[in-house]
Amino acid sequence: MKRINIIGTSGSGKSTFSSMLASKLKYPYLEMDAIFWKPNWQESSDEEFFANLTESLAGEQWVLDGNYNRTADIKWARADTIIWVDYSFSRTILQSVKRALIRIMTRQELWGKTGNVESFKKSFLSKDSVILWTLKTYKKNRVRYTELLNNPKYSHIEFVRVTSPKKAKTFINELHT
Repeated sequence: MKRINIIGTSGSGKSTFSSMLASKLKYPYLEMDAIFWKPNWQESSDEEFFANLTESLAGEQWVLDGNYNRTADIKWARADTIIWVDYSFSRTILQSVKRALIRIMTRQELWGKTGNVESFKKSFLSKDSVILWTLKTYKKNRVRYTELLNNPKYSHIEFVRVTSPKKAKTFINELHT
């Protein structure tokens, strides 16, 4: 396990798990949102995003946190492990709402010096709400990720499915570094 991509629906706990795993393995922690988002919620073009992602993944060891399905060929060309954080629907929604509320209350800046902070309006009243996104994509992602596990195109990759926070902690604690 040297080049690892953590996937899962928004709010599933990918970032928490990825950060803990990177720390345990002493690998660089790479966050796809930090690679994608520019200041003031400006999106990178695919050309820019793909180039930045390719550069970020040049190292021999990393834990990559994030999905962005259109980047699969870039991420998984060198990945040797994909870990799917697949918690229950109710837990994922609860975590998504809790995360949004904490970020709103603390005015936590996301992804370095972007100035990007979540607001109540953006999180709860917008068509771009991450909570709405979680509600809309949870079921579709489960189908997509299940298909990935069985896709011969990715037979060079070890797939791991983590289905609870307890199992996530056990997985990390049992790693030998």
